[in-house]
Amino acid sequence: MGVNLTPIVEKSVVTLEDLRGRSFAVDGFVVLHQFLALIRTRDGHPLMDDQGRTTSHLVGLAFRTTRLIADYGMRLVFVFDGLPPQLKRAEVEKRREIREKFDEEYQEAVAAGDYKKAISKAVMTGRLTGEGIADAKRLLDLLGVPWVQAPSEGEAQAAHMAAKGDVWASNSQDYDSLLFGTPRLVRYITIQGEEWLPSKGRARKLQPEVIELESLLSTLQLTRGQLIDLGILVGTDFNSGIRGIGPKTALKLLRKHGRLEDLPVEVRDQITPDADAIRYLYLNPPATDNYTLDEKPVREEELFRFLCEERSFSRERVERVIARMRKARGQRSLRDWFGGV
Repeated sequence: MGVNLTPIVEKSVVTLEDLRGRSFAVDGFVVLHQFLALIRTRDGHPLMDDQGRTTSHLVGLAFRTTRLIADYGMRLVFVFDGLPPQLKRAEVEKRREIREKFDEEYQEAVAAGDYKKAISKAVMTGRLTGEGIADAKRLLDLLGVPWVQAPSEGEAQAAHMAAKGDVWASNSQDYDSLLFGTPRLVRYITIQGEEWLPSKGRARKLQPEVIELESLLSTLQLTRGQLIDLGILVGTDFNSGIRGIGPKTALKLLRKHGRLEDLPVEVRDQITPDADAIRYLYLNPPATDNYTLDEKPVREEELFRFLCEERSFSRERVERVIARMRKARGQRSLRDWFGGV
């Protein structure tokens, strides 16, 4: 779920055209979960192949990725989560319980023939399996798109790559990337430009947002360490926040008192005992330098075999994907003369 910074974040709303030619470390798990949530049939079922294996995430990955690469010249490297930190176990369990609750409500809505309600519940039931992740990595390999296996949190790895200057920005929906130290976060790199809001039963329009960490800290009059403390007060993936303290209240407290240890005693007594461990995790997350960002040729025949013969895609749709990548590779050979991220 990530830390909620929305009410206090200064961001620049841009267009996909503004992001043309940029490179991004993409939070692969967030993106695949979005595809699982949104690419569904009328009654809320995910798309499946002839063997009953979910393919919604592959459809989204193949078609959105190739659009961004071919039509906007973006260079994408997908980053996949490794083992979650011990601190995240409670959050992982909470997410599992939420999925189960929504799955029950989804089944009830389908049985009642209420497909509008069913789809609003279905978007919260997507589960990314080991097979699904392996399929996504295989698809990226066949498309020639690089990916990185993070040792732990994917957002931390993406932030590490952006801080090194290997990519222009982290791409994630969650604000945690800022706490992990990415110098630049881009949210909502999307073709459709919509996000489904289950609680409201409707979609909302989205546009890409760019958030610069240094500019944000300057505006908030905080250090990065204080931004992490703010996250701890409102709640992160590693702890529950303090009831009644939202981002604006937390900001006022930290501007006045400076750090968690100096907050009023009635607030201090409610802070998680794991605060120091959470701080350390955000400031010193596991990350690897064992990766390459090299794009590779599309393995066309293997792509046809995988998507058409094994995952029930139509040949016409796969031909469209390949045509985009051929176009992109031709454009890239000219742009490579100019370098940069």
